[in-house]
Amino acid sequence: MCAVTVLLAAPAWAQSQQTVSGRVSDTDGNPIPGVTVVERGTTNGTTTGANGNFSLAVQPGATLVFSSVGYTTRTVEVGSTRNFDVRLAQSTTDLAEAVVVGYGTQTKQEVTGAVDQLTTKDIGDQPVQSFEQSIQGKAAGVFIENSSGKLAQGMRIRVRGVSSISGGTQPLYVVDGVPILNDNLSSTTGATNSTADINPNDIESLTVLKDAAATAIYGSRATNGVVLITTKKGKAGGTRFTLGVQGGYSEPTHRREFLNNQEYVTLFTEALMNNADPRINSPAAIASRLRNYAGGATDPLTYNTNWQDQVFRKGAFQQYDLSAAGGSEKTHFYFSGQYSDQRGILVGNRYLRMSGRFNVDHQATDRLKFGVNLAATRSRNYRVADDDAFSTPMQIVALAPITPLIDPRTGLVSGSLDNNTGLPNTTFPFYYNPLLSVQGGSYITDVYRLLGNAYAELQLFKGLSFRSELGADVISQQENEYENSLTYRNTGPTNNFGYSASVLNTKVVVNNFFTYKATLADVHTIEATLGTSYEGSNQAGNSVTGTQFPSDAYRTISSAGAITAGSSYRSPYALVSYFLRGSYAFAGKYLLGVSGRIDGSSRFGVNRRYGVFPAASAGWLISEEDFLKNNQALSLLKIRASIGKTGNQNFSNFPSRNLFGGASYVGVPGQAPVQLGNDYLGWESTVQYDAGLEFGFLNNRITGEVDVYRKNTTGLLLNQPVPGTSGFSNLAANVGSLRNQGIEFTLTTRNFVGDFTWTTSANAAINRNLIQNLAGPDILGSYLNRAQAGQPLGEFIGPEYAGVDPANGNALYYLNTTNTDGSLNRGTTTDINLAAYVPIGNPNPTWTGGITNTFTYKGFDLNVTLVGVFGNQIYDGGAQYYSTGFNNGPDNQTRDQLNRWQKPGDITNVPKVIYGGGNGIGASSRFVQNGDYGRLRSVVLGYNLPSEFVKRGFLQSARIFVQGYNLLTFTKYTGWDPEVSTDYLTGGGVSQTQGNINQGVTFYTAPQARTYTVGINIGF
Repeated sequence: MCAVTVLLAAPAWAQSQQTVSGRVSDTDGNPIPGVTVVERGTTNGTTTGANGNFSLAVQPGATLVFSSVGYTTRTVEVGSTRNFDVRLAQSTTDLAEAVVVGYGTQTKQEVTGAVDQLTTKDIGDQPVQSFEQSIQGKAAGVFIENSSGKLAQGMRIRVRGVSSISGGTQPLYVVDGVPILNDNLSSTTGATNSTADINPNDIESLTVLKDAAATAIYGSRATNGVVLITTKKGKAGGTRFTLGVQGGYSEPTHRREFLNNQEYVTLFTEALMNNADPRINSPAAIASRLRNYAGGATDPLTYNTNWQDQVFRKGAFQQYDLSAAGGSEKTHFYFSGQYSDQRGILVGNRYLRMSGRFNVDHQATDRLKFGVNLAATRSRNYRVADDDAFSTPMQIVALAPITPLIDPRTGLVSGSLDNNTGLPNTTFPFYYNPLLSVQGGSYITDVYRLLGNAYAELQLFKGLSFRSELGADVISQQENEYENSLTYRNTGPTNNFGYSASVLNTKVVVNNFFTYKATLADVHTIEATLGTSYEGSNQAGNSVTGTQFPSDAYRTISSAGAITAGSSYRSPYALVSYFLRGSYAFAGKYLLGVSGRIDGSSRFGVNRRYGVFPAASAGWLISEEDFLKNNQALSLLKIRASIGKTGNQNFSNFPSRNLFGGASYVGVPGQAPVQLGNDYLGWESTVQYDAGLEFGFLNNRITGEVDVYRKNTTGLLLNQPVPGTSGFSNLAANVGSLRNQGIEFTLTTRNFVGDFTWTTSANAAINRNLIQNLAGPDILGSYLNRAQAGQPLGEFIGPEYAGVDPANGNALYYLNTTNTDGSLNRGTTTDINLAAYVPIGNPNPTWTGGITNTFTYKGFDLNVTLVGVFGNQIYDGGAQYYSTGFNNGPDNQTRDQLNRWQKPGDITNVPKVIYGGGNGIGASSRFVQNGDYGRLRSVVLGYNLPSEFVKRGFLQSARIFVQGYNLLTFTKYTGWDPEVSTDYLTGGGVSQTQGNINQGVTFYTAPQARTYTVGINIGF
């Protein structure tokens, strides 16, 4: 009877089941294959296919559980729904998640170094020229600073502080195993950003290696950190096409307030009257001067020109991306193309990029795999002049508001040249108008870049593989400048100016290494990598200058009537290396790691050509111990520590050599020594200590990391004075030391899970930089920056401003001298030359951080990122001209100068205005301000259209989004933008030493752009 009952019940049970189906994708709509779909409480389940689709028969009222490595688990009640569109968010706490490290990958559980990994979600689809701009505030201890609002300009990226004075301070970038070229190739103006050639939407993951345990495998180039970039790959399954279209506009984040025509006339007249020279202060002289500045108008208030409006414009942004990815079980491919066109907020500034990428991986046999990763980029940058040049657009603010935009006498833009002298007209207006250079000149930089590698990987036997890689990075850059007869370059109506420069930078990389992985007795996990690397680089360039062009229709050097200058150079370099990395884990909870590299570089002396860079680390995954393994509150607890040595060899190619150069003596060719060599010159070395704690609470609803580190750098490569009898003034030597130490903190909280999710990721970092010793004299930079023992690099050192004497309106400075009894004399003086030079500001931030909130609800997603920089100071170099009340000339003034001293007893910080009087114009703490700021970096709101709706259009996914970039800035800084550093101090012709020291300085520097875009991503 029982058997009959069971047989009758079985069909009834089967009939009560219902089949559900659907598609599983990530938050961007990309399908996720291999997701496990299980009916909760049963063993009934399936996995998603290549397109993320699934189908499963379940009981009424069932609940489905979706799980996959690297993604947060999600549960969905079936109810009456038969078709599901399930989105899984990436997990930041899965211990099985793969983390890219040097020459391989490790699981997050195995990593014993300080590593931050970001994904394509953090990088792609943003209106920026370079991927670094996308990750600001998203990695603890990684400080990223845009130099200005000019497009594709150089950026400062600092990983755990600045560890060199004369060497490179940027991290090493490695793209798909190829250490790429990251040199500034600009020959005449501000530094360029070579990483802008990389399409951010091609990046799958970006890993920042920070401590020596993670970076030492890159040896002599790892002191400044290492950024590993992995580009996107195809997956098995049908070909998936993705189309992205984005467009929008941009505007300056801030405009400064300058005097209008009435305010200018009032204040300028007062300044002229305060001048003691009757040729200047008489009513007739004042009226004549104002009439000249006003273009001959009898009434000086005839014109009220807002000069900022003439150089700021509403920029435009458009970008198109198309990619295809897919493959079979043996062959995977990824293809992409991009066209990006961005018009900057400065008139004449524009950046275009076209790029293509092709990645293919093929499993030829069970043991042999090979592939190619190749990207080609062509970019064009319509540049503007350096911040310190009269022809740069921002210096237009110096012109008086009473000056008309169009010269009524000539019909030309005001600021045209005097017809007799060919020089800028000294009466109307008093300065050159940079719009003449925009209209009559051009400066275009074209870059062609080929970056890629080919590899083959052979499984020799179980656990042991051999991989060989051949990579190349080739950059061809051409700069072409032309200025017609009306620009500042020329001295006559036909004396046009042309400049052309070309540079070819080629790098070849060969890597060969073995990797062994094994698990013994189920508790011993071993991994080892051993290999060699070779890099050869050659940079060659030439330039030529010409004048006397027949007309503006001829702009190439071949049309110049006179070739006035020319030069060429070639600079090769080679590096040969041997490296290893090993890790051991016992029972998945006791972790050990070692790494090391031996580098031999052609840059250094024959007696110190090779350097050894070892590192060791250990970790303990305490949460895997029996006494914590099933703890409901504490789900993750891991401690780790490391020590290691890295180096910095980012210098010019021949600092150790005795160099000779061609010379001429009374017309006879010859040669002469130009550099004194040093056979003992070697790397700058950094020993770094790091201790870290990783934690998770409440089933990893709350996770985070804390790191404490110290970096001691010795053997700084600096120029030391030598006796003049040697025929030279200095010699490059390894002397001096500096230190960086700090704390990093990250925290991620999953505040809500389910249909509505809210995740918060925050990070903060404190770094203290200190120069401990310099064997030679102080190294000075421009303005007030200095490298000095006992101070952080770039410290502002100069006279301390004491305000204004209420009795007479004179600027005062503190003496800061020492009395005979040893006490400090804080008396004041009106003579800035008598004031002592003291520390007056630090351009290095005390701490930096960022916070990102991500919200999702069904098909909607919202991502909000804020960044903050605190505790640093900024020196406003231009304030000596536009914030000194006409004491330094007729430049238009900022409105704060209306608060000037006018009569005895006035209490103010603005001195008496005296035309050309020099009252308070000296470089001092008067022009140093607090640079703290918080910035709403990005807000992105997206909506993923329902799958049933999308499928009607024969698509797989569709997402529309709107975003704002640099929306709000919270700061007390009164300049254009607190996130600036003038390109004049970092660009062509500026030494690397000067560029490192000169931080936190602005000089008519353009602010960042606020950008709004709308876009759509379609998968089909």
